[in-house]
Amino acid sequence: MDKKNALRAGALAAGTTLMMLLMSSPALALARDDGDDPGQGLTVMETLGQFVLAPLVLFGVIAGLVMVLDRSTDRQPKAKAKAKA
Repeated sequence: MDKKNALRAGALAAGTTLMMLLMSSPALALARDDGDDPGQGLTVMETLGQFVLAPLVLFGVIAGLVMVLDRSTDRQPKAKAKAKA
């Protein structure tokens, strides 16, 4: 890839990122809309449990099930072929 194409790709990526940031302004979240019915906020422990602990537990359960239910018999490491000189 030559320098001109790299510069063009970088400018396109930067422009796209800038436009996305400008279009999704967090200031729009301050205005309440009709029909909004926000619930109570989460505590720190509820937030950590829901967004950190629960995914880690789910990952552990899935990884454990894969390891336990894996029926493959090829468990020995492959022997490396000797290089010819």
